[in-house]
Amino acid sequence: MELIEISKQIHNRINDLSRGRTLIAKRAKTKAEAISHYEKMLAITMLKLKNEAIPEFEGEAIEKLPATLIEKIAKGICWREKMESDLATDEYKAAVVGMESLKAELNGYQSMNKYLEHDIGGK
Repeated sequence: MELIEISKQIHNRINDLSRGRTLIAKRAKTKAEAISHYEKMLAITMLKLKNEAIPEFEGEAIEKLPATLIEKIAKGICWREKMESDLATDEYKAAVVGMESLKAELNGYQSMNKYLEHDIGGK
């Protein structure tokens, strides 16, 4: 690889890292919102189950529930919110791992650049 190409790649990775910081901040916000929404919906659903305000779920009648089952049933009812929360968490983690990968690539290009500069300067 030529010195000019390596220099371009270093510049590209620096730009990617800059965009990545913005992406991570955005995904962190989305993650927090999704988790908060799930927790809110779970609490509301548990209250409704406790007060017998949800008569059925997926075609199944809900009768008076023992207190020990309310949270488990509420989690089943809030499955979509949980899935969205998990997805937002995984997308955030993927962005962080992607940034680590970009940093590793940048370090590799910087090492190559240093070696080639030394090799060219030493000749």
